[in-house]
Amino acid sequence: MFTRLNLANIRKNKSSLGIAHSTAMTVQAASSPAAPVFGTAPGDLAFRPARSLVRRRLESYFALILSDLAALFAGFTGPGYLYLGWHGVDQAAVLAQLVWPVFLTVALYYGAYSLTALENARKGTLNALAALGLSASAVVFIAFYTKSSSEFSRLLFTAGVLCAAVALAWARAQMRSFVRWRCGTTVLNELVIQDGGPDIVLPRSRIVSAAELGLQPLLDNPQALNRIGQVLSSCDRVVISCPPERRLAWATILKGANIEGDVVDDTVSNLGAHGARIVAGHGLLRVSIGPLGLRARAAKRLFDVAAAGLGLLVLSPILLLTTLAILIEDGSPVLFVQRRVGRSNRFFAMYKFRSMRAALGDSEGAASTLRDDLRITRVGALIRRTSIDELPQLINVLKGDMSSIRKNSFRRRCNSGMTARPMLATSWPISLTKRNPSLSNPNAISTPMRARPD
Repeated sequence: MFTRLNLANIRKNKSSLGIAHSTAMTVQAASSPAAPVFGTAPGDLAFRPARSLVRRRLESYFALILSDLAALFAGFTGPGYLYLGWHGVDQAAVLAQLVWPVFLTVALYYGAYSLTALENARKGTLNALAALGLSASAVVFIAFYTKSSSEFSRLLFTAGVLCAAVALAWARAQMRSFVRWRCGTTVLNELVIQDGGPDIVLPRSRIVSAAELGLQPLLDNPQALNRIGQVLSSCDRVVISCPPERRLAWATILKGANIEGDVVDDTVSNLGAHGARIVAGHGLLRVSIGPLGLRARAAKRLFDVAAAGLGLLVLSPILLLTTLAILIEDGSPVLFVQRRVGRSNRFFAMYKFRSMRAALGDSEGAASTLRDDLRITRVGALIRRTSIDELPQLINVLKGDMSSIRKNSFRRRCNSGMTARPMLATSWPISLTKRNPSLSNPNAISTPMRARPD
């Protein structure tokens, strides 16, 4: 119906309007002013779209390119003048011109001129420096392969690359103010449209109400579509928060808006999904990402073995003293062994120094430990307070039952819903993290231990 209405409008007004043969453009050109402002209809609120940042981003990219090329030229010609005078400047200028095209190619590939570089100046600078290093290596290789390296001073080239790196970092730091001047506090215009869905607040985004602006996702209403188009003009990214029954209509509109669009669906966060894909006409949410790659697993295992072995060696005096203290106060056994659920939801035997009396121990974890639990020995209270009782878990790390990881990294993996082997935090004091022992929920997320059932 939308297409027929627009085609009829084109045939009727083609001669008077003089517009292109595009249905979407026909509606917008006939009904929207150059700078759309809502508020003309009763009950509407004034709304003016944000200024477009496309041209300003292009200006920032061009300015970054010019500043980088100027920094490279100054980095090479400065040492050239100090080393060989004006003759050195001529030679250094030739070297800079050899590096320029290679640098620009690698820098574009590495994202030195991208949205990320504009948003994060530090990352953009690192990418530009990496591009400089690779381009310098490429020039050296080409000069060696063509047997032309003898025509240039190696000292001048090396000094030029180092000075160019310093000049490049300085120039990038100065360009932060230029990018901020052209683009403002953000380089993307992000708009959140609240249409009856969950409230969502994104940093540096503009939030509008669909009800207050009279926005309705009616696919068969050209006026409603044009109104949405006016709101979305100059936007780079749009997030729609609406009920499930309106998601399809909003998704269809966003696909035709030629902008990046997202629809809020809390199912993704509830499942801890990592991505989505369409297979055989069905939408699939990826809820687990599987193990690390072979190379990463090998490197991680080597690190675990080296760290656990070194830890046992360095901490051996503490381990020995703790063993003697336990034996003197309450006798054997020294270690407390308890089954925990680990990787792939399988049981493994976890080792700890015994901190409770042997006769009152709870190997099944039926009762949680209280603050003033009478089962805890004097040595046990000390080693629990200092987390020394966790040190035998280094044996689990050596065996491959557990792995070492930083606490913050573990929290990120837990929040993503990934099933992983139990982790031994490497920061002091050591705290154990374990899988939820409920086998009725195979997707349970690992959480740091609070109550200790030993």
